[in-house]
Amino acid sequence: MTASAPHIVVVGSVNLDMTVRVRALPRPGETVTNGELHCFPGGKGANQALAARRLGAKVSLIACVGDDTNAEAALHLLKADGVDLTQVTVDSGTPTGVAMITVDDEAENQIVVAPGANRRLTPQRVAIPDAVAMICQLEVPLDTLLEAASQFSGFLCINLAPVRDVPAELIARADLIVVNEIEAAHYGETLHRAAGMVALTYGRRGASLLQGAVTLAKRAAHTVNAVDTTGAGDTFTAALVLALVEGQAPEEALAFACTAAALSAERAGAQPSMPRRADVLAILEP
Repeated sequence: MTASAPHIVVVGSVNLDMTVRVRALPRPGETVTNGELHCFPGGKGANQALAARRLGAKVSLIACVGDDTNAEAALHLLKADGVDLTQVTVDSGTPTGVAMITVDDEAENQIVVAPGANRRLTPQRVAIPDAVAMICQLEVPLDTLLEAASQFSGFLCINLAPVRDVPAELIARADLIVVNEIEAAHYGETLHRAAGMVALTYGRRGASLLQGAVTLAKRAAHTVNAVDTTGAGDTFTAALVLALVEGQAPEEALAFACTAAALSAERAGAQPSMPRRADVLAILEP
């Protein structure tokens, strides 16, 4: 990271991911055995913070964890990569958030989250530092996100995940909204009425960047040997925000984000797999 690296603040969740790898995802009522258990740092906020940092940004994370051993494990890679954690507060009466993730041989996943301390990230715990961009997701209280947005005047990205009913003023304030196909189907016409850009991801089929009825860019997914897609969407979001605030054109920014997301699927775990900027540029600028 250079001295001129953009400063991005992330307001969001921190989890410890309990990931079980199985041959096939279970159907309702089915028990699947012979899985392999791994524990990885996770949470959409922490994932996006680490991805932005590894891709070249200066990053501050605003989040809440519990006073337990899971907190240390969940924050380990963020600390190692130099994310500013001075505004990660500890709530002694609540456990750190945990995500239970099942991943199959096709790298598809199922995720169930116990938010824990993420619910304790109250508006009173938010003080937005000076930054050029802010990224939010929906794994923390909505009134906290409204408070964060009211404090911030720079480039605001909202990743509308997981699906929740969102106040209209939050949609209106966003300079960039990021959704996958399932989320886009839920929000429907709300996305078309958004004044800012909308990035729609299609998994292995790539992504598009829209503004109103205008398609700014489309990009096919970079082909990789996918092992685990957990965190790929978070990598995409962080990469796209960073590229846009760096001044990259929509086509270049989308290519940067799609490539980073694809590379993040080559290894197991959301955070351990996140690429560094040199990894992405080696593909885009051979």
